[in-house]
Amino acid sequence: MSAEDSLEKWQDVENWQRKLSNKYNAKQFAIKMGCNMANLYWKGRDVQTIDFDSFPKQYVIRPTIGHSSGNVFIMNDGYNLFDNSYHKEAEIRAALALKLAEKPRLEFLIEEFLQEQPGEYKVLNDYKFFCFNGEIASCQLINRLGPKAGFGSFYDKHWHPMEAVHPGYTLVAPRPKPECLEEMVQQVKTLSKAYRIFCRIDFYATTKGAVFGEFTPTPGIGRGYSQFGQRLLLSYWDKYCAGLV
Repeated sequence: MSAEDSLEKWQDVENWQRKLSNKYNAKQFAIKMGCNMANLYWKGRDVQTIDFDSFPKQYVIRPTIGHSSGNVFIMNDGYNLFDNSYHKEAEIRAALALKLAEKPRLEFLIEEFLQEQPGEYKVLNDYKFFCFNGEIASCQLINRLGPKAGFGSFYDKHWHPMEAVHPGYTLVAPRPKPECLEEMVQQVKTLSKAYRIFCRIDFYATTKGAVFGEFTPTPGIGRGYSQFGQRLLLSYWDKYCAGLV
């Protein structure tokens, strides 16, 4: 799919939202909706054509299909911040080729390493919005340390602290709101209204402002939610998504 495709083409099948589980499609759809995006350096399956010399020393590799930050490389001058190891280019090619052999329809994206502060290259914090047809039930901030490590806190769309919706990360005291919160909320609402049914929509707060991350239709596979979280999300579903599925 392409950002140039009409909305009718995006929505031309039942359960069309499944197209957005592909991270490249998701980014194209978000571009169509006016969202900021990390620059794309390379996309494809033929890892032998990757010209690492054409990239900055800092870049991110992610698969078009997957979850839980699997097969992601966050590279800073040869060092992967996700596994705390140095990797030679040949090692990266071999790792990508192995995953492609397992999943032939998979592709990889090589993108800009986004920064929260100029000149600062670290794992970005995640802003994860639980959304229902244009309405935001909660935002989970993950101060991320690695693929599955970090600290969590929850807020409403105005950045008022909330009880934990999905306490999968160590809970911490409320954090300051991002400078681009208003921009982030506006873009999230636009995407959610187009998506219609429930979805978690992930964003980053960067030197480029609010930047789209991905759509997550079934976060946590529906498991691990607090009683408060279950009541909250069900109330939003009944109010804003009744009858849509």
